[in-house]
Amino acid sequence: MVLVMKLLFLTCLWPTAVLHSSQSQHHHLHRRQQFSFLRKHNSKREIKMRKLDSTKVRPLKSEQLLRIEDHDFALRPGFGGSPIPVGIDVQVESIDSISEVDMDFTMTLYLRHYWKDERLSFRSNKNKSMTFDGRLIKKIWVPDVFFVHSKRSFIHDTTVENIMLRVYPDGNVLFSLRITVSAMCFMDFSRFPLDTQNCSLELESYAYNEDDLMLYWKHGNKSLSTDEHISLSQFFIEEFSASSGLAFYSSTGWYNRLFINFALRRHIFFFVLQSYFPAMLMVMLSWVSFWIDRRAVPARVSLGITTVLTMSTIMTGVSASMPQVSYIKAVDVYLWISFLFVFLSVIEYAAVNYLTTIEERKQLKKRGKASGMYSIDAVQAMAFDGCFHDTDVDMDLTAFSDRCEENETQARAANISNVDTTRIKRKRSVKGNVGRIILRNNHVIDTYSRIIFPSVYIVFNFFYWGLYI
Repeated sequence: MVLVMKLLFLTCLWPTAVLHSSQSQHHHLHRRQQFSFLRKHNSKREIKMRKLDSTKVRPLKSEQLLRIEDHDFALRPGFGGSPIPVGIDVQVESIDSISEVDMDFTMTLYLRHYWKDERLSFRSNKNKSMTFDGRLIKKIWVPDVFFVHSKRSFIHDTTVENIMLRVYPDGNVLFSLRITVSAMCFMDFSRFPLDTQNCSLELESYAYNEDDLMLYWKHGNKSLSTDEHISLSQFFIEEFSASSGLAFYSSTGWYNRLFINFALRRHIFFFVLQSYFPAMLMVMLSWVSFWIDRRAVPARVSLGITTVLTMSTIMTGVSASMPQVSYIKAVDVYLWISFLFVFLSVIEYAAVNYLTTIEERKQLKKRGKASGMYSIDAVQAMAFDGCFHDTDVDMDLTAFSDRCEENETQARAANISNVDTTRIKRKRSVKGNVGRIILRNNHVIDTYSRIIFPSVYIVFNFFYWGLYI
């Protein structure tokens, strides 16, 4: 009976349990379907994200083609074997500036490297090269060429870095970049401004000596090309040439070095206008004092001082734009000689004035003794009658003393009109013989200076320009 009751109870509960189990299974199935859908959706989303930013997840197709991940590019091509040849060619775009004060030059150029790296070879049915920008440079080996004696340099980066890498199927590589570099130029100013400067830009590998890297000009002398429109304000560019050599360092050995040589000849016309021509004018202006009356002290002294100060200003202006070198330059020779001529013209008048004073004093003493009267100089005589007197022309002290005695004894009886008539006649005689008075009033030193100074200066100019040009 009890057994029958249990069977009846289980029979009543079985449909309900079955229904509950089926509902639970359906619910779990639905959740599994949702989870599967979400996983598929997320998988598609991940794949899409990978396609959008595949560089962060997997290598580029070009990198896979070049097999960059399969090699160690920290080592040079053919490591352990013969040195790798690296060809160089340069195209000079412009010479931006030449500085004499800093003794350097600034140049913008295209620098191209050529070498072969078999690790970068790839299969190509059409035998076409692949070109890349600067992003691939950091992942492969490139030559470490630097500029010897450079002060500053930079790679142009407008609008992007001016770097180009081209890889050929056989592994040949072309690496090109656009650079502006400022480098030292050892200048010799002994012939300035009639000089020619020879400058050079030197290229060399920094880490690899000649046992690891052989640097050479790719196309010989034709490896260096220039823009036809290169010009400078102060220089003619006479020539460009390429050469090569070796450099030795005691700690690391011998290195291949390439030279970009160029010769610069200075324009002379600017310096002729600014320095030489004004100096010539000042020297010739100083000669004018030789033709001025030796008694015109203010005129001759002021003229001499003016020319000396002007020459000093010209010399200071030239020195301010030049480096402070310890040797004499060609322009210094010319300016100092010109300054010497101007200075000697002042000294010449000092000598003339001194000798004239001594000569007049001697004559005054002689005439004073001969007339038995005290000596009277020209200034005192001028104070008496208001006229300028010259010792050799109209300064007759004997007559002057006789006239003084007559004036003292016959002062009341003299006629004023007769005195005025005498003075007028004397002035007319002076005016009628101006040329004779000037010639007789010149000192012998002035006479010779009018010929010697110009002649010596002309001879100096012939020697100077013949030597430096």
